[in-house]
Amino acid sequence: MHGRFGTLEPTLPVFLHSILVNGNRALGIVFVAMALYACRHSDRDPVTLSYFRLGWSQPDELPSAGSLSQQFTRQTGIRLKNIPVPENTLDQLSLSRKLLQERSADPDVLGVDVIWSGVLADDLIDLGPYVATEQSFLEPKLVQSYTVQGKLVAIPYHVQIGVLEYRSDLLREYGYDHPPKTWGELERMAARIQAGERARGKKDFWGYVWQGAAAEALTCNALEWQASEGGGRIIESNRTISVNNPAAIRSWQRAKRWIGWISPPGVLGYHEADSINAFDSGRAAFNRVWGGSRITRSKQPTQLHWRTLLPVTKTGYTSMPGGADGSVGMLGGSGLAVSRHSTHPQEAIELVRFLVRAEIQAEENDAASQPAESKVYGLPPVSGAPGDFEKSDGQKRGIVSRPSNETGRTYEEVARAYINAVHSVLTGEKSARKAAAELERQLAEITGFSIGPPKGTE
Repeated sequence: MHGRFGTLEPTLPVFLHSILVNGNRALGIVFVAMALYACRHSDRDPVTLSYFRLGWSQPDELPSAGSLSQQFTRQTGIRLKNIPVPENTLDQLSLSRKLLQERSADPDVLGVDVIWSGVLADDLIDLGPYVATEQSFLEPKLVQSYTVQGKLVAIPYHVQIGVLEYRSDLLREYGYDHPPKTWGELERMAARIQAGERARGKKDFWGYVWQGAAAEALTCNALEWQASEGGGRIIESNRTISVNNPAAIRSWQRAKRWIGWISPPGVLGYHEADSINAFDSGRAAFNRVWGGSRITRSKQPTQLHWRTLLPVTKTGYTSMPGGADGSVGMLGGSGLAVSRHSTHPQEAIELVRFLVRAEIQAEENDAASQPAESKVYGLPPVSGAPGDFEKSDGQKRGIVSRPSNETGRTYEEVARAYINAVHSVLTGEKSARKAAAELERQLAEITGFSIGPPKGTE
């Protein structure tokens, strides 16, 4: 594999690399280090790294991930062992935290969600001194998402953002020349297409599917709803709790109206796989999905991870619909980290550098891979920092992040409280006003933060 780094070869162990760079060590030390390196990688004593790999968000990544693992082993002699990973994001976080806090030898290398940095930081190696070359190619604002108190606890590996997937053939058939720009347009288009398709005999056809199960995906959906209306980020960057405000409450009430109208009642149990299955089987007009983008400094447009079950001529992608404050997509993705408790930290860092270099080279190679037949309309600027917005077609578009850096180790508890509150509104268990007021009190107890207004998107 060739690219900016030439052929991907195993990097020298970090301790040897630092010796060579400094040039101030005795030559004998270098020889000793090289001898130890050769001995460590001998056939008599192979190293096996345990890898907590997050592949749940990109099913199409699995074949390439297997190929990269084999390539790394061929080049270095270092073997990889995958650790089984739960499906739910918060369950993944709980397991990774448990393993790290137990100072287990597993895992050596972790895939970490963009929201985990503050939670796991104390148990992760600062990668900054070891990945300077790779980091120089990456978008700086993405690197910031994995930096905690000056430590680069993980390096960006995949970037995702919430986008709207739509049936471009159905929009064209029903007389629409563009996908919905606002939530109101989404409702009108979804209702009309749904009625028309059901009149043709598709009784299980729905206008809009999304992820409504009591899981982290609901945090992402609900934050997109409320941030687009000016309802803030639950907890703002100045560490004030803003969730109990009229705009957030209205956005939850709007979503509740969708259930049984343009969204199936079963959406309250939907995870990503469920909504994708409904869309790919031809039973929905619109679907909220994750779209992938570049980790490198690039002016190229968003690069989505295309799925192939539906012909690409029928599928389009656009920004999430906007509210009073613009269109907002959730920032997602994952980075690579190394456990402080790893028994093979040098080899683990070697794997991280190898994988990031491979991703950078893949982005270069895939620059022209976007299918021309697919419809891409007004996607948000994903390389900017959360809160950065641009305006086009009369609409403000941007990204929003979850308040994980602000809440640190309490993020999981904060997220579960938010998920339960929003889910109780969607099921009709509580009114939106009551749920927001109770959530505000609960978050104050969890975090100790004060109450304040939403910041908005300007």
